[in-house]
Amino acid sequence: MKKILIANRGEIAVRVIRACREMDIAPVAVYSECDRTALHVRYADEAYPIGPSEPRESYLRIERIVDAALKAGADAVHPGYGFLAENSAFAAAVRDAGLIFIGPTPKAIETMGSKTAARAAAKRAGVPVVPGTEDPIASDAPDAKIAAVASSIGYPVLVKAVAGGGGKGMRTVTDRQELSSAVRAARSEAGAAFGDAAIYLERQLTRPRHIEVQLLGDAHGTVLPFVERECSIQRRHQKVVEETPSTAVSPALRQAMTSAAVAVARAVGYTNAGTIEFLLDQDGRFYFLEMNTRLQVEHPITEMVTGVDLVQWQIRIARGERLALDPAALVTPKGHSIECRVYAEDPDNHFLPSPGRIVALRTPGGPGIRDDSGAAAGLDVPIFYDPMISKLVAWAEDRPRAIARMRRALGEYRVAGIKTTVPFFIWLLAQAEFVDATFHTTYLDEVLQARHGRPFVEPTPEVEEIAAIAAAVQAVLSPAPVGPQNGASSAACRGQWKSHARAEALRGM
Repeated sequence: MKKILIANRGEIAVRVIRACREMDIAPVAVYSECDRTALHVRYADEAYPIGPSEPRESYLRIERIVDAALKAGADAVHPGYGFLAENSAFAAAVRDAGLIFIGPTPKAIETMGSKTAARAAAKRAGVPVVPGTEDPIASDAPDAKIAAVASSIGYPVLVKAVAGGGGKGMRTVTDRQELSSAVRAARSEAGAAFGDAAIYLERQLTRPRHIEVQLLGDAHGTVLPFVERECSIQRRHQKVVEETPSTAVSPALRQAMTSAAVAVARAVGYTNAGTIEFLLDQDGRFYFLEMNTRLQVEHPITEMVTGVDLVQWQIRIARGERLALDPAALVTPKGHSIECRVYAEDPDNHFLPSPGRIVALRTPGGPGIRDDSGAAAGLDVPIFYDPMISKLVAWAEDRPRAIARMRRALGEYRVAGIKTTVPFFIWLLAQAEFVDATFHTTYLDEVLQARHGRPFVEPTPEVEEIAAIAAAVQAVLSPAPVGPQNGASSAACRGQWKSHARAEALRGM
């Protein structure tokens, strides 16, 4: 394997490029019109245009990506995450073109990429699942029938996209009056994000914890689990902070959850990297939630506590190597790691997207700090894609020191030109519930609702798109001066975050 095409963009494309470099493999990038000067394009050996800025016309076009791989003379394709990463047709097209797909088989993706099919596979493996519908809700199902199904499950229920992940196409419904609009919104968002508008219903557990198990499986029958990750800090079902290990998981529970994860993976003959996600209820019972048949956004924290390069192992497995890792070491964490997803969003305005030009940028460093980023000064954050610009990761010998290190790093983060969620994280990591690890999956939304003094309304995809366009226009008309930074500055932290941020000017950039 001498050349790999990365079928993605942003920080994950940069991450895969770096792994390729260390393995003496030539990385190839693809890019849309608005990504012509993006960081992943600059870092790659070669780069090929694949169409307009809209994902449906570029990063979701299977034939264009496969054609670019063939033109480049690539041996393999790495899908990253998002876009086509969990698309079985894409994996099949790559293989049909005579290339190696760095991921699971098309059959495994098809089975586990559908949340309803994945639930059925977990049940066959003897793993408990969250109560919900066994099949997708028909697109022409009348409201009365959907309401009857929801009532049989019991409110509150979640309306969830069958395909994809990342909280897209998901809505919480507390009573029948909200159901129809939630179903329409979830279908719309799922169709736009994944090209599949299918949805299903699932009971929402009361204040659960979200725990997941990273897996690696080779083509020789070995499946190895890693120490669990905690992903309970979520906003509108989107993970924003992850950590490992979880304070809610005892050694006995870890053994039970990792064994269940391996059982699910074996049930579908899984190979390469994947993640089994569970919900942990207040009584310590866990339930299979879904499987992500790809690398996770939060994979760096697992790497930090195990010393294993997951991307390099994805590549090694894809070229037929056997897993040569100590199973006991993978479930025995060395220290504690936390990740904050830094988004180009305005925390003072319901976290709506804040695209625009990054006028200046300085990322933190020092012992135990890692910043996986696709951003750079002078580049634009487009309105067309997920607004995450980097993943800030901290590691230390234990959780209190990891929190202290992350807070120090957040205080050093400097961004000018756009609003980011850095000041929000400075506030969040100082909250007693985070410090004491007494949070749950709805904790953050409840806190935000209380601080706003009104129900926290989930913006529709249309509202988010309009807000993103308005922010982009405003950035063009009134470009931000190179002055107080937007990460932990008093300007960015006004209002509810003001008393928790530090007012500093850009220095030494």
